[in-house]
Amino acid sequence: MHETIRQIKAQLRLFMNGVLSQSLREKGLQYRLIFGVELPRLKEIAAGYEPNHDLAQALWKEDIRECKILAACLQTADTFDPELADYWMESVHNTELADYLCMLLFRRLPYASQKAFQWIASGDRMPMYIGFRLMSHLFTTLGTEMNERSRDEFIDQVQAVLQGDDLLLKQAARSALDRYEDASH
Repeated sequence: MHETIRQIKAQLRLFMNGVLSQSLREKGLQYRLIFGVELPRLKEIAAGYEPNHDLAQALWKEDIRECKILAACLQTADTFDPELADYWMESVHNTELADYLCMLLFRRLPYASQKAFQWIASGDRMPMYIGFRLMSHLFTTLGTEMNERSRDEFIDQVQAVLQGDDLLLKQAARSALDRYEDASH
């Protein structure tokens, strides 16, 4: 495992983008290391490895932006239990990583909608953001198959956020609502 991580870091160094790295730091992203490698290149790197729970967990533990994104690419959905999803979600401190997690991993989980509703109902900013972003992905990929109670809860949560002052949450909730409406037609 140590050798595989070393090989991945060597690839990241090859594709390092100092301008992007600096820009991400200036935007407030805080990691021990940011290589500035873009998502398409990260997906290429990930394609060179079999999805693997242990590798993904080791990458997630690195305080390196690109390693965390690669972890989301390489994590197997069937070995990623709900408690681990909560742990990863709780360690997210920026919207970029939140968006990548929703797009690359969380939407593939068999319990994704339950987690999205749980996180939205938490009342905490980042979990709510992740929950709404996850709902957006689920509506895009799965449509709007929800029971009446779930649909009402979703609409109530969106309306509550839209009446609040948090612009980031408003944007996430509005996006989820737009995706819901698009999928409903």
